[in-house]
Amino acid sequence: MISTQEKAPVIAAHRHHATDCGSTEVQIAILTERINSLQAHFKAHKKDHAGRRGLLLMVSKRNRLLRYLAETRRESYSSLIKKLGLRK
Repeated sequence: MISTQEKAPVIAAHRHHATDCGSTEVQIAILTERINSLQAHFKAHKKDHAGRRGLLLMVSKRNRLLRYLAETRRESYSSLIKKLGLRK
């Protein structure tokens, strides 16, 4: 779980307008931040299978959002994956 203080700069970096906090780009960026923060947890707790299931659910949700963004706004999708360092 990431705190509100950690989430605020992520939202500010990816939003479209001043009150945007739920657009597709923002949701993908928040999920990416949560996924990256959980990777350190799983290095320390190798047998946390319930947490690993939650991680897999987050990864699949991010993939669905990325597919949607790629279908609807291709240029936004391209810039977002470059910003986040996804899809090498």
